[in-house]
Amino acid sequence: MSIFKDILNKLLGRAKPAATTSGTPTGTPAPAGSAPTPSGASPASAGGTAPAGSAGQATAKPAPLSGVDVESIMDNLVKESGQTLNWRTSIVDTMKALGIDSSLEHRKELARELHYSGDMNDSAAMNIWLHKRLMQELAANGGKLPADLS
Repeated sequence: MSIFKDILNKLLGRAKPAATTSGTPTGTPAPAGSAPTPSGASPASAGGTAPAGSAGQATAKPAPLSGVDVESIMDNLVKESGQTLNWRTSIVDTMKALGIDSSLEHRKELARELHYSGDMNDSAAMNIWLHKRLMQELAANGGKLPADLS
């Protein structure tokens, strides 16, 4: 798994259930457009094929972090860590708060994933770029961040 996807998964794992429980409760009728299976018929024999348009639904998915309050999650992770971490300015601290290996090797891998074109041997410049780019990517994926970070 990529480091960026690991970051997304860590944030999603900490998201408040209210942000993800907008589906229908158990026992609620199926949404309009989904045909019930006739009595005695198996789902495969009831319709024969998938409804038209179901293949296009993959492209209509909401952003992975849609509505996730990244700022709140990160602040809570820092508190729970018991460390003095500044996730708002440091890629190393951001990764540490998320429980992700923040070694130079892993930061270089994340830089490759996010298409860093600078000198990877200049770790200070790379770290600044990485933090800014990560915040932009989180916002682009639907995460809620303060305006000064996205």
